[in-house]
Amino acid sequence: MILYPAIDLKDGACVRLVRGEMDAATVFNTDPAAQARSFAAAGCGWIHVVDLNGAFAGKPVNAGAVASIVAAAGKPVQLGGGIRDMATIGLWLEKGVSRVILGTVALRDPALVKAACKQFPGQVAVGIDARGGYVAVEGWAETSEVTARDLALKFEDAGVAAIIYTDIDRDGALGGPNVEATAALAEAISTPVIASGGVSCLDDLRALKARAASGIAGVISGRALYDGRIDLGQALAVLAE
Repeated sequence: MILYPAIDLKDGACVRLVRGEMDAATVFNTDPAAQARSFAAAGCGWIHVVDLNGAFAGKPVNAGAVASIVAAAGKPVQLGGGIRDMATIGLWLEKGVSRVILGTVALRDPALVKAACKQFPGQVAVGIDARGGYVAVEGWAETSEVTARDLALKFEDAGVAAIIYTDIDRDGALGGPNVEATAALAEAISTPVIASGGVSCLDDLRALKARAASGIAGVISGRALYDGRIDLGQALAVLAE
Protein backbone atom coordinates (compact mmCIF):
# COMPACT_ATOMS: atom_id res chain seq x y z
CA MET A 1 0.00 0.00 0.00
CA ILE A 2 1.38 3.39 -1.04
CA LEU A 3 1.65 6.28 1.41
CA TYR A 4 1.02 9.67 -0.15
CA PRO A 5 2.27 12.48 2.12
CA ALA A 6 0.16 15.57 1.52
CA ILE A 7 1.23 19.10 0.70
CA ASP A 8 -1.80 21.41 0.71
CA LEU A 9 -0.97 24.82 -0.72
CA LYS A 10 -2.59 28.06 0.41
CA ASP A 11 -1.00 31.36 -0.58
CA GLY A 12 2.23 29.56 -1.45
CA ALA A 13 2.67 27.84 1.93
CA CYS A 14 2.09 24.27 3.17
CA VAL A 15 -1.02 24.28 5.33
CA ARG A 16 -3.59 21.90 6.76
CA LEU A 17 -7.27 22.62 7.05
CA VAL A 18 -9.87 21.17 9.41
CA ARG A 19 -12.84 19.74 7.49
CA GLY A 20 -12.00 21.88 4.50
CA GLU A 21 -12.45 25.24 6.21
CA MET A 22 -10.04 27.74 4.63
CA ASP A 23 -10.34 30.01 7.67
CA ALA A 24 -9.05 27.16 9.86
CA ALA A 25 -5.72 26.82 8.06
CA THR A 26 -2.57 26.03 10.03
CA VAL A 27 0.72 26.88 8.30
CA PHE A 28 3.29 24.09 8.73
CA ASN A 29 5.97 25.11 6.26
CA THR A 30 6.50 28.22 4.16
CA ASP A 31 8.88 26.34 1.81
CA PRO A 32 6.92 23.70 -0.17
CA ALA A 33 10.02 22.58 -2.09
CA ALA A 34 11.89 21.83 1.14
CA GLN A 35 8.87 19.90 2.42
CA ALA A 36 8.79 17.81 -0.75
CA ARG A 37 12.50 17.07 -0.48
CA SER A 38 12.01 15.97 3.11
CA PHE A 39 9.23 13.53 2.18
CA ALA A 40 11.27 12.14 -0.71
CA ALA A 41 14.40 11.73 1.43
CA ALA A 42 12.38 9.73 3.97
CA GLY A 43 11.54 7.20 1.27
CA CYS A 44 8.12 8.27 0.00
CA GLY A 45 7.46 7.13 -3.55
CA TRP A 46 4.80 9.74 -4.32
CA ILE A 47 3.87 13.26 -3.21
CA HIS A 48 0.20 14.35 -3.04
CA VAL A 49 -0.35 18.07 -3.69
CA VAL A 50 -3.53 20.15 -3.56
CA ASP A 51 -3.82 23.75 -4.75
CA LEU A 52 -6.41 24.86 -2.18
CA ASN A 53 -6.75 28.36 -3.60
CA GLY A 54 -7.18 26.81 -7.03
CA ALA A 55 -9.98 24.56 -5.80
CA PHE A 56 -12.00 27.62 -4.82
CA ALA A 57 -10.97 29.76 -7.80
CA GLY A 58 -11.58 27.02 -10.36
CA LYS A 59 -8.15 27.58 -11.94
CA PRO A 60 -4.49 27.12 -10.93
CA VAL A 61 -3.32 29.64 -8.34
CA ASN A 62 -0.19 28.19 -6.67
CA ALA A 63 1.60 27.34 -9.90
CA GLY A 64 4.99 28.55 -8.69
CA ALA A 65 4.85 26.44 -5.54
CA VAL A 66 3.74 23.37 -7.51
CA ALA A 67 6.61 23.81 -9.97
CA SER A 68 9.08 24.05 -7.09
CA ILE A 69 7.72 20.83 -5.57
CA VAL A 70 7.97 18.94 -8.86
CA ALA A 71 11.54 20.15 -9.33
CA ALA A 72 12.61 19.37 -5.77
CA ALA A 73 10.89 16.07 -5.10
CA GLY A 74 12.49 13.84 -7.70
CA LYS A 75 9.43 11.62 -7.16
CA PRO A 76 6.11 11.44 -8.97
CA VAL A 77 3.64 14.13 -7.92
CA GLN A 78 -0.14 13.93 -8.11
CA LEU A 79 -1.94 17.27 -8.14
CA GLY A 80 -5.52 18.38 -7.56
CA GLY A 81 -7.32 21.69 -7.12
CA GLY A 82 -8.84 23.86 -9.83
CA ILE A 83 -8.12 21.50 -12.75
CA ARG A 84 -11.30 21.71 -14.79
CA ASP A 85 -10.44 21.67 -18.50
CA MET A 86 -8.26 19.75 -20.95
CA ALA A 87 -5.86 22.66 -21.42
CA THR A 88 -5.05 22.81 -17.70
CA ILE A 89 -4.62 19.03 -17.56
CA GLY A 90 -2.17 19.15 -20.45
CA LEU A 91 -0.35 22.14 -18.96
CA TRP A 92 0.35 20.42 -15.64
CA LEU A 93 1.44 17.17 -17.24
CA GLU A 94 3.82 19.10 -19.51
CA LYS A 95 5.24 20.79 -16.41
CA GLY A 96 6.16 17.45 -14.88
CA VAL A 97 3.16 16.52 -12.75
CA SER A 98 2.76 12.74 -13.05
CA ARG A 99 -0.97 12.52 -12.34
CA VAL A 100 -3.74 15.10 -12.22
CA ILE A 101 -6.75 14.75 -9.92
CA LEU A 102 -10.13 15.82 -11.28
CA GLY A 103 -12.74 16.57 -8.64
CA THR A 104 -15.43 19.16 -9.32
CA VAL A 105 -15.32 18.54 -13.07
CA ALA A 106 -15.84 14.81 -12.49
CA LEU A 107 -19.31 15.64 -11.21
CA ARG A 108 -20.04 18.52 -13.58
CA ASP A 109 -18.62 17.04 -16.81
CA PRO A 110 -17.92 13.26 -16.67
CA ALA A 111 -17.33 13.24 -20.43
CA LEU A 112 -14.27 15.46 -19.96
CA VAL A 113 -12.80 13.00 -17.48
CA LYS A 114 -13.30 10.12 -19.90
CA ALA A 115 -11.74 12.11 -22.74
CA ALA A 116 -8.77 13.04 -20.54
CA CYS A 117 -8.23 9.38 -19.61
CA LYS A 118 -8.04 8.49 -23.31
CA GLN A 119 -5.67 11.34 -24.14
CA PHE A 120 -3.46 10.89 -21.06
CA PRO A 121 -3.67 7.19 -20.12
CA GLY A 122 -2.61 6.39 -16.57
CA GLN A 123 -2.25 10.05 -15.66
CA VAL A 124 -5.78 10.96 -14.55
CA ALA A 125 -7.28 10.27 -11.13
CA VAL A 126 -10.72 11.23 -9.87
CA GLY A 127 -11.07 12.89 -6.49
CA ILE A 128 -14.35 12.12 -4.76
CA ASP A 129 -14.86 14.18 -1.63
CA ALA A 130 -17.91 13.17 0.37
CA ARG A 131 -19.85 14.74 3.19
CA GLY A 132 -22.34 12.29 4.71
CA GLY A 133 -21.81 10.03 1.70
CA TYR A 134 -22.69 12.72 -0.86
CA VAL A 135 -20.20 14.33 -3.23
CA ALA A 136 -19.03 17.85 -2.34
CA VAL A 137 -17.49 20.18 -4.94
CA GLU A 138 -16.14 23.71 -5.45
CA GLY A 139 -13.53 23.35 -2.71
CA TRP A 140 -16.13 21.47 -0.61
CA ALA A 141 -18.32 24.57 -0.52
CA GLU A 142 -21.25 22.78 -2.18
CA THR A 143 -22.72 19.33 -1.46
CA SER A 144 -24.48 17.57 -4.34
CA GLU A 145 -27.26 14.98 -4.37
CA VAL A 146 -24.96 12.36 -5.95
CA THR A 147 -23.48 9.62 -3.79
CA ALA A 148 -19.77 8.86 -3.87
CA ARG A 149 -20.51 5.31 -5.04
CA ASP A 150 -22.69 6.41 -7.95
CA LEU A 151 -20.11 8.92 -9.16
CA ALA A 152 -17.29 6.37 -8.94
CA LEU A 153 -19.31 3.85 -10.95
CA LYS A 154 -19.58 6.35 -13.82
CA PHE A 155 -15.87 5.92 -14.50
CA GLU A 156 -15.58 2.14 -14.24
CA ASP A 157 -14.49 1.64 -17.86
CA ALA A 158 -12.85 5.02 -18.41
CA GLY A 159 -9.28 4.08 -17.49
CA VAL A 160 -9.08 6.23 -14.35
CA ALA A 161 -5.77 5.56 -12.57
CA ALA A 162 -7.29 5.83 -9.08
CA ILE A 163 -10.23 7.14 -7.11
CA ILE A 164 -9.11 9.36 -4.23
CA TYR A 165 -11.85 9.16 -1.63
CA THR A 166 -11.95 11.81 1.09
CA ASP A 167 -14.40 11.80 3.98
CA ILE A 168 -14.67 15.55 4.61
CA ASP A 169 -15.99 15.14 8.12
CA ARG A 170 -12.79 13.29 9.02
CA ASP A 171 -10.32 15.47 7.10
CA GLY A 172 -7.79 17.25 9.30
CA ALA A 173 -9.72 16.25 12.41
CA LEU A 174 -7.38 13.39 13.44
CA GLY A 175 -10.36 11.25 14.41
CA GLY A 176 -9.44 8.25 12.30
CA PRO A 177 -10.33 7.46 8.68
CA ASN A 178 -13.72 6.16 7.63
CA VAL A 179 -12.39 2.67 6.94
CA GLU A 180 -15.78 1.05 6.38
CA ALA A 181 -17.00 3.62 3.86
CA THR A 182 -13.66 3.55 2.03
CA ALA A 183 -13.61 -0.24 1.86
CA ALA A 184 -17.24 -0.37 0.75
CA LEU A 185 -16.48 2.02 -2.11
CA ALA A 186 -13.37 0.04 -3.08
CA GLU A 187 -15.37 -3.19 -3.16
CA ALA A 188 -18.03 -1.62 -5.39
CA ILE A 189 -15.62 -0.64 -8.16
CA SER A 190 -12.63 -2.09 -9.98
CA THR A 191 -10.56 1.12 -9.92
CA PRO A 192 -7.96 1.30 -7.11
CA VAL A 193 -9.00 3.55 -4.22
CA ILE A 194 -6.72 5.90 -2.26
CA ALA A 195 -8.04 6.70 1.22
CA SER A 196 -7.90 10.26 2.52
CA GLY A 197 -9.05 12.09 5.63
CA GLY A 198 -8.63 11.50 9.35
CA VAL A 199 -5.47 9.39 9.55
CA SER A 200 -4.06 10.10 13.01
CA CYS A 201 -1.86 7.18 14.08
CA LEU A 202 -0.14 4.01 12.94
CA ASP A 203 -3.16 1.95 13.96
CA ASP A 204 -5.23 3.88 11.42
CA LEU A 205 -2.77 2.83 8.74
CA ARG A 206 -2.92 -0.77 9.95
CA ALA A 207 -6.73 -0.68 9.79
CA LEU A 208 -6.64 0.46 6.18
CA LYS A 209 -3.89 -2.00 5.32
CA ALA A 210 -6.05 -4.82 6.72
CA ARG A 211 -8.70 -3.94 4.12
CA ALA A 212 -6.29 -3.84 1.17
CA ALA A 213 -8.03 -6.82 -0.42
CA SER A 214 -11.12 -4.64 -0.89
CA GLY A 215 -9.17 -2.50 -3.34
CA ILE A 216 -7.66 0.17 -1.10
CA ALA A 217 -4.30 0.75 -2.78
CA GLY A 218 -3.01 3.83 -0.98
CA VAL A 219 -3.53 6.31 1.81
CA ILE A 220 -2.96 10.06 2.08
CA SER A 221 -1.69 11.56 5.32
CA GLY A 222 -1.11 15.19 6.14
CA ARG A 223 -1.63 16.76 9.54
CA ALA A 224 -0.53 13.69 11.52
CA LEU A 225 2.82 13.71 9.70
CA TYR A 226 3.33 17.43 10.23
CA ASP A 227 2.58 17.47 13.94
CA GLY A 228 4.53 14.29 14.69
CA ARG A 229 1.65 11.99 15.59
CA ILE A 230 2.90 9.63 12.90
CA ASP A 231 6.58 8.92 12.29
CA LEU A 232 7.05 8.82 8.52
CA GLY A 233 9.60 6.02 8.59
CA GLN A 234 7.37 3.84 10.77
CA ALA A 235 4.37 4.60 8.56
CA LEU A 236 6.22 3.47 5.44
CA ALA A 237 7.31 0.30 7.23
CA VAL A 238 3.74 -0.52 8.33
CA LEU A 239 2.38 -0.16 4.81
CA ALA A 240 5.25 -2.15 3.30
CA GLU A 241 4.71 -5.19 5.58
